[in-house]
Amino acid sequence: MSTRAGPVGFIGLGMMGLPMSRCLVARGLRVLACDTSDAARAALADGAPEGSVAFAPDPAAVAAGAEVVVLMLPNSRIVAQVMEGPRGLLAAARPGLLVIDMGSSEPGETRRLAGLLAERGAALMDAPVSGSVAKAKTGTLAIMVGGDDAAFARAEAVLRAMGEAIIRTGEVGSAHAMKALNNFVYAAGLLATAEALRMGEALGLDLGILTDVMNASSGRNIATETKARQEIISGRYAGGFQLGLMRKDLDTAGSIAAETGVAASLLALCRERWAEAVAALGPSVDNTAIHKMVRKG
Repeated sequence: MSTRAGPVGFIGLGMMGLPMSRCLVARGLRVLACDTSDAARAALADGAPEGSVAFAPDPAAVAAGAEVVVLMLPNSRIVAQVMEGPRGLLAAARPGLLVIDMGSSEPGETRRLAGLLAERGAALMDAPVSGSVAKAKTGTLAIMVGGDDAAFARAEAVLRAMGEAIIRTGEVGSAHAMKALNNFVYAAGLLATAEALRMGEALGLDLGILTDVMNASSGRNIATETKARQEIISGRYAGGFQLGLMRKDLDTAGSIAAETGVAASLLALCRERWAEAVAALGPSVDNTAIHKMVRKG
């Protein structure tokens, strides 16, 4: 796709959405954006080539002006508002419209909204991302994609403008499910890493060497490799993913456990610990700040 093609709709210019939409512009796509923040709209327009960025007053106007619409929104409740609310996407949905939900939504809700769009001849794909704000800025996110071949063929160029690893996961809703389960596994590893570091500290061990041992041994995980020394031992606590968003993903995994009837006891523990951390530290601190809760005991 290029500036000669129709614009890509983009709703949600937040911490991840803004750099992702900038990547679309940088790769020659025109963007028709919608966000309630004046500052976010100004940031997208700043430095953009003439004619590459336009703004719509509401989601319906985005759907009316673009055949492919990306959503990068905080949760399923807000996605439903954007879809079903006054002047929402459904109000302007038509045959051929493709909506790509790139946030971390609940799989069951994703399937429900996909059904509503299908009734109007439109389609929805789920394409949540993995990676930090830094990767969003460079267009190197990992993107999981749920949807059929026809929808993927239309979405692929847009997705590749924002990510380098595209993983197809199956039917609509499967990508949101896999994202939530992946983040549960990450959270469990991060919690174990934080507790191991705290015990090592209490023993007077060299935490840098402990990290080296874990990374050279069976305890290695993404938290030991990219968070232990860089964010926790350093005291920086700035890994690029908010504590509240981690709790939201754990709650989504919890809804999957409830739906499937799986007694996920470790998931329940992680949800409890993250809820405690959010209550004590607030949702906006970095997810690695769970270590602060571990240190308090």
